[in-house]
Amino acid sequence: MAARLCKGWFNKADVAIIEPSDKHYYQPLWTLVGGGVARREETQRDEASVIPRNATWIRSAVDEFHPEENLVITQDGQKISYDFLVVAAGIQVNWDGIKGLKNAIGTHEVCSNYAFRYVNYTWETIRSFQGGTALFTHPTGAIKCGGAPQKICYLAEDHFRRRGVRDRCKVTFAIAKPKIFDVDKYAKTLEKIVARKQIDVLFNHDLVEIRAEEKLAVFRQLDTNNEVTVEYDMIHVTPPMSAPAFIAKSPLADAAGWVDVDKHTLRHSRFENIFALGDCSNLPTSKTGAAIRKQAPVVARNVKAAIRGQLPPAKYDGYTSCPLVTGYGKLVLAEFDYDKHPSETFPFDQSKERWSMYLLKRYGLPLMYWYGMLKGRL
Repeated sequence: MAARLCKGWFNKADVAIIEPSDKHYYQPLWTLVGGGVARREETQRDEASVIPRNATWIRSAVDEFHPEENLVITQDGQKISYDFLVVAAGIQVNWDGIKGLKNAIGTHEVCSNYAFRYVNYTWETIRSFQGGTALFTHPTGAIKCGGAPQKICYLAEDHFRRRGVRDRCKVTFAIAKPKIFDVDKYAKTLEKIVARKQIDVLFNHDLVEIRAEEKLAVFRQLDTNNEVTVEYDMIHVTPPMSAPAFIAKSPLADAAGWVDVDKHTLRHSRFENIFALGDCSNLPTSKTGAAIRKQAPVVARNVKAAIRGQLPPAKYDGYTSCPLVTGYGKLVLAEFDYDKHPSETFPFDQSKERWSMYLLKRYGLPLMYWYGMLKGRL
């Protein structure tokens, strides 16, 4: 967003980024790191290297919003005023949202691709697996990259087959939803894939506890509210997620804690000089980098119009994308809008597994991110 706002006539105005991190991560590649086909190091860069040249970097974290005063207060006590505010704070990963997970993660064959520090352990666990039950989970509620929990399941199954241990493995995918994917066109393909790979799917199963010493996973069945216990030999956990706590407690939040914006203009529903995009917003679409790529130009255009005193001219249609890795060298590129209608980029049926789309995921999309999106070009 800052890169877009710094372009053209706007580069003479003050554009500031409040960001505490010293490292910046391309998180979508963590699935392939966990699957053993990418290195963790290539997903990380210094934060300073991606800050736009004309933007001011305030290296702190926001703690409070005071929209009536056009003011934010940082954790170190700075009071920073603004004329227009764009909130793009991502999503909060709640490692303590599952009993026993926080102490078990990264040990006892409990792994997850949802953190830089743990992702290498996923590959270590998969490649050393000799047989038994390999369990993969997908929690209730919003998560970043809704397809990621099943992507690593498919890669692990493929790896077990290549190593010749598949006949000694039971692969289980436990998902808190009643279906494998929200868009029917792609769900039909994924249903065929899990059948072909002989993956057991447990629908409406939400992980609530891990007993790592016993290698037991406790699920709540959402359709019956019963608890069931599943034995495992390895488990990949997608932790529950939520709006960042500092946003959830703020005047910007809706009842669920997300920044409350108009789903088309991305302008705040109550404060006209505030916009939001990405995972921290309450936009009713999947939380993906592809969605942000389409949201950013809308917000940039609407912020510039607001500065001129004009109404927001740009509209976002809910576009999002989920590159569903279904094995080594195979990918289904799901693209859809608010209405769950396919909104595909390429002139062929994207619900089919393709090598070309896998190459796009592995090599094309990281380049688009580092040299396109972060530079305000895409």
